[in-house]
Amino acid sequence: HDLRHPFAEGGFRYVAKGRYTEGAREGEQTVAKWFKTGHVFEASFFDGDIKAMNKAHELVKEWNGKRFIDKIVKVNIPEVWTGMGGVILGKKLLHEPYIDNYQKFNSNTGWADNETPWPRVMQALSHFSYHASGGQFVLCDLQGGVYSDAVVLTDPVILSRTKMYGVTDLGPRGISSFFNNHVCNEFCKATWSRPADQRRYFNPQPGTSMVGGAVGTN
Repeated sequence: HDLRHPFAEGGFRYVAKGRYTEGAREGEQTVAKWFKTGHVFEASFFDGDIKAMNKAHELVKEWNGKRFIDKIVKVNIPEVWTGMGGVILGKKLLHEPYIDNYQKFNSNTGWADNETPWPRVMQALSHFSYHASGGQFVLCDLQGGVYSDAVVLTDPVILSRTKMYGVTDLGPRGISSFFNNHVCNEFCKATWSRPADQRRYFNPQPGTSMVGGAVGTN
């Protein structure tokens, strides 16, 4: 029933909720995410997505080590499963623990929610990732849930100089667009670096954008 009636969907994927039936998380809630039928990005998405998750984990670990805030940040690392029947027969799915109180903090085109403290923390994390990587990466498209002891992120995007992290990696223009819209806040440090090119190449929007959505600079 849950697979036939996903509780959420984006522009290119469905999300269904279930429970783990075995293993260390038995009984806990989980989500499965899969592409809508015929989506052009399905074949090339999974390797880049898992690669981005692992890089995000590295950058978040470095952030946590600096103890800028009193909570740690965690990243859900999904597993790739293959559907065994029904609407997901033969389809690849990303499977990961369910996140309560989901909210979107920023996107991969420069959009950000700066109204409350936690989104501003996430903006600072994105800025820090650029500084800590020597200008090679920006960790963004941050979304997840705030818990009593941690913030848990899911589906982050890595923007890289070489576009090595899949179809959501908007490359150097994505990095520039992030900083075009980024205003440093109380969680950023004045010593953190910024790129020389801070022009806008993408229109800031909350949704995740794929490669190919560039606009004229301004």
